Amino acid sequence: MLAAGIGAGAINAVVGSGSLITFPTLLAMGYPPVVANVSNNVGLVPGGVTGVLGYRRELDGQGRRLLRFGTASVLGSLIGGLLLLLLPETAFRIIVPVLIGLACVLVVAQPALNRRLADRRKNPHHGGPLLWLGILGAGMYGGYFGAAQGVVLIGLLGVFLDDGLQRINAAKNVLSLLVNTTAAVLFVFIAPVDWTAVAVVAAGTTIGGYVGARVARRLPPPVLRAFIVTVGVVAIVMLVREGV
Repeated sequence: MLAAGIGAGAINAVVGSGSLITFPTLLAMGYPPVVANVSNNVGLVPGGVTGVLGYRRELDGQGRRLLRFGTASVLGSLIGGLLLLLLPETAFRIIVPVLIGLACVLVVAQPALNRRLADRRKNPHHGGPLLWLGILGAGMYGGYFGAAQGVVLIGLLGVFLDDGLQRINAAKNVLSLLVNTTAAVLFVFIAPVDWTAVAVVAAGTTIGGYVGARVARRLPPPVLRAFIVTVGVVAIVMLVREGV
């Protein structure tokens, strides 16, 4: 479980699909699905903090943008967390793989789209209302399940914002942290949490988040883009195979 936490923290800092490691690990160790999902979410928060700290240079000058986006992430996470407790798990089985697939396409097409949309952007610094609504939706997904929410966020931010991939990845880390923290606070009060699992996963993600951020910051944009898409494709295959 500790090793899974380290791997998840590192991948979350790079792209954001660490739950694909920790969630199946908790299931394999005998935790019920809802308990595993909730405990996993809470345990990922410390790794999110170290991932953000590792990207602090790329966050310079993004304060106002992140305040705007952060409200959408927090609100979306609250809605998604409530949906997790109220809806059957089959509700997102179709939409989640499609959403991740679309995000992968956006990540691949980002450079070309940026060039074509450069002269048409009305809000190159904060993306306008469509991006805010997209981040709200990503927050709902993150609060509900969360695997590969980073791929979705990078796809959205990359298309709507005129900025470099590393700065976009830094913003993604902050928004993912807000989503996970909001859902974690909600789950602590109204959902079954296994604190032993949380402690072990948290210890691993704390280490992995910092290491992953240091590695990711040194990757050239094409390599980082290829890694993001690879993780997204793996996420789709795993989610379809497991039925989310």
